[in-house]
Amino acid sequence: MSLRNPRRRALAAGLAAWLLLAADVPSAAELQQKTIEAWNRYVAATEKRVDRELGSPAGFLVLDFDAPDRGAAARRALARGETIVEEMATRNADGDGIDVPDGSIQHWRGAVLIRGLSLDRLIAAIESGDTLRGQKDVVDWRVLERQPARLRTFLRIRRESVVTVTYDTEHEVTYTATDGRAVSRSVATRIVEIEEPGTPGEHARPPGDDRGFFWRLNAYWRYEETPEGVIAEVESLTLSRSIPLVVRPFVGVFVNRIARDSVRSTLEGLRANLARPPARP
Repeated sequence: MSLRNPRRRALAAGLAAWLLLAADVPSAAELQQKTIEAWNRYVAATEKRVDRELGSPAGFLVLDFDAPDRGAAARRALARGETIVEEMATRNADGDGIDVPDGSIQHWRGAVLIRGLSLDRLIAAIESGDTLRGQKDVVDWRVLERQPARLRTFLRIRRESVVTVTYDTEHEVTYTATDGRAVSRSVATRIVEIEEPGTPGEHARPPGDDRGFFWRLNAYWRYEETPEGVIAEVESLTLSRSIPLVVRPFVGVFVNRIARDSVRSTLEGLRANLARPPARP
């Protein structure tokens, strides 16, 4: 990245300050109980809205609950092969934002059309864990436990940007399918930051007492079968350490971009893994 542009220089300086703070002041990144409670409130409000939408006859995908013209435009974009990614925000019952002390929530949704895919083959891929194959951030994965309509999975995730950070994570995945539609919910039950991965000195930092880049992750998936294939839509919530006020105008954009790009790469990796090329005439 060229630093000739003053805005980029400011972004780089702010990001460097934030990273130095995260690296040199471990106590500042300790996950606090008040942060967990705020995250739980945010998740509860989000899931209440998700359940309301899934029980509504007005639509199924999140994009169906946009303004009609926006929803129709989104479906046309998906049919053209585009990947849709948009930022979201959950509010409380009074319509106000939910404050997260000492923490920051990134909330994004995205969708792709996976051509040639049937819902039955998608469910088989979920059950086998094959939806994880080929994901950009996932360097290792395995299914730890299988039960009807439920999985427990392990993922080693590596996120690369200005710094490279590796995590070992475990996830509880539940899913249901009916009438050409399916929903899935994935909750990270364990996230630990790994130091010196792949070396004899590899070790885990204590959960919640690390650099604070990645503390919580929930993902809510909706799948709808269409004549062209399956539309896969995900809504992703992540919790990280708070961004100091002095660098927030610069670093906030950067952190949100990481979350946005993660949603995009997840969807496009899923499409690349599961799509079938159109049959030749």
